[in-house]
Amino acid sequence: MKSLLLASALLLAVPAAAADAAQAPADAQQMPFLLQPWTGPHGGVPPWDKVKPEMFPPAFTVAADKLRAETRAIAGNKAVPTFDNVIGAMQASGEDLNRVSSLFNVMTSNMNSAEYQSLSREWRPKLAALSDEISLDPKLFARIDALYARRASQKLSPTQLRLLERTHADFVRSGAKLNAADKAKLSAFNQELAKLFTEFNEKLLKDEETAISVTEAELKGVPDGVRSAARAAAEERKLPGYAIVNTRSAVDPILTFADDRAVREKVWRAFVNRGDNGDANDTNATIARIVKLRADRAKLLGYPTHANLRMADTMAVDPARAEALMLRVWGPAVARVGEEVADMQKIAGHAIEPWDYLYFAEKVRKERFDLSAAETKPYFELNNMIEASYYAANRLYGLNFKEVTGTVPVFHPDVRVYEVTGPDGRHVGLFYRDDFARTGKRSGAWHTTYRLQRKFPTVQTVINSNNNNFAKPSAGEPVLISYDDAETLFHEFGHAIHFLLQDVTYPGLAYTPRDFIEYPSQVNENWLLTRDVLDKYARHYQTKAPMPAALVEKIEKSQTFNQGYATVSYLSSAIVDMKLHTLADGVVDPDRFERETLAAIGMPKEIVMRHRLPQFSHLFSGDSYSAGYYSYLWSETMDGDTWAAFQESGSVWDKGVADRFRTILLSTGNETDRAEAYRQFRGRDAEVGALLKKRGFPAEAQ
Repeated sequence: MKSLLLASALLLAVPAAAADAAQAPADAQQMPFLLQPWTGPHGGVPPWDKVKPEMFPPAFTVAADKLRAETRAIAGNKAVPTFDNVIGAMQASGEDLNRVSSLFNVMTSNMNSAEYQSLSREWRPKLAALSDEISLDPKLFARIDALYARRASQKLSPTQLRLLERTHADFVRSGAKLNAADKAKLSAFNQELAKLFTEFNEKLLKDEETAISVTEAELKGVPDGVRSAARAAAEERKLPGYAIVNTRSAVDPILTFADDRAVREKVWRAFVNRGDNGDANDTNATIARIVKLRADRAKLLGYPTHANLRMADTMAVDPARAEALMLRVWGPAVARVGEEVADMQKIAGHAIEPWDYLYFAEKVRKERFDLSAAETKPYFELNNMIEASYYAANRLYGLNFKEVTGTVPVFHPDVRVYEVTGPDGRHVGLFYRDDFARTGKRSGAWHTTYRLQRKFPTVQTVINSNNNNFAKPSAGEPVLISYDDAETLFHEFGHAIHFLLQDVTYPGLAYTPRDFIEYPSQVNENWLLTRDVLDKYARHYQTKAPMPAALVEKIEKSQTFNQGYATVSYLSSAIVDMKLHTLADGVVDPDRFERETLAAIGMPKEIVMRHRLPQFSHLFSGDSYSAGYYSYLWSETMDGDTWAAFQESGSVWDKGVADRFRTILLSTGNETDRAEAYRQFRGRDAEVGALLKKRGFPAEAQ
């Protein structure tokens, strides 16, 4: 996870050693607790058990002042600019602020109480202002610019040259060349956006904390494990009967299995209307203001649209290239939806509505492949799937995971911790996992880095985590997850592997472009359905018997089933995102824009966007994925092509291909151009044909 400063695209250090310019208090007892270096094994661990909301204001205040002093020392240095006294010094600054920001971001994502929400409203704008203060400092940029102009004569290593060039480009994109008046405007935009991101998060979280009460009769057809989770959710909220939490992991099983069409519609409407109910939690006005500010900021910085600004440092570079890829896949996907709907209507006997799609798709799956999700779910027990992901990582990359839960602090009793070692027994990092949904935790699934691997200015190993929102059943009940949930587990674990295998020198070259970052995680999904993994770990939660070969064969044959639905629900969100952020003036009515854009591209009426604008946290909880939701498809193009490389080797466990994948693409962070690195790995650019084949679309769609 990037620090708050990195989130504004400024290449400052991600936890790095502090520069000598600002002195820490002589008495460590006087230092705010959250600024004290982490203690414990492996270079220290986050003190989650001692973190409290009231600790953050003094920690942020001291850390921000320290970073200002460090930056002033770099900017005011009278010596001739060199890599060491400019770029190196910047990489070695900001440790305290990055450490406390890491703690803050994790707590606000996982334990977001009213106190943390209040702190977000106060401190995110302040930290945005600090980021601008640094990136817009004319003296600091003058030294970067002078060094950049003399870069050819500096005898820099390729890595140092890349870091210098990227730092210079990031400062320019952040407004370093603007005049004083325009810098003031830019900072005002950024601070207001920081407030609006927090506002959006708060409103969405309140809607996602709601639950839909249902009766036992309304749950007819729903598997026992889903019922158990709904009962537990009701007990937690002191509601009678059963409760369906308003998050995807709780809603999708109801839409898939509940025989009661009325209850499916009730649950579906509550879910797709999050943030769009015309009440105090409605996000539309917030979104409209965000889009307008983004457009104004892009124009101020010399870009035609926000999408052009955000994509300047991506593999796609140009919004038109990303949109062309999406539209290339859109046509075949919509055609497949038509086929899927026709098949469902034969069973349903009525028109298919969005709340019918998953339910009748499940009926078609059962009829066509003699396969149902209820039949496979007993074999996807959570602990077994976790072990399966570790097995694959060990076989491919030599990583070993040993649980050490109870030996290091955690922020919630559900969190489990593992020490990760390499094939030589060397310590690689610590990996935390937080798998269950709860009040105050944002929805979805994600990867977080608490501490990055780096070699400069001191050697540091990684601490990272996976966070999921699986429904937690009643005590003693097994945690049975769907195939989709198991795939999500492997996806997020792919992010973890990427950062565990990283071997970079400078923290400023740790993060890859947004349309590359999803690539390693998507590749990792492929090993879930390999025969070795299923035979070893897809075991019935009661009998412990392995998944029968006949059932495995059914799953393999059904792999391209319902890909019209999956592709259209995702792509519609990605296309709307891109079109929204290529509006030059940024003036928009979100609901109307969504409807009109979907109509223009021919959105099937039977499907809704995976993320409608009022709840699209990828876009409106920060800038990170704005004009960037396309990146999953961009990455999947490389993913399909990479999986083909493993298949072409004769074994998807081929050690030679895995070693090249690790050394060229996974371990190198952003030390080399990602497109060039991919060409080095594959011998050419990625080809979309593998993606189309993987989704079962006709080759002529190419």
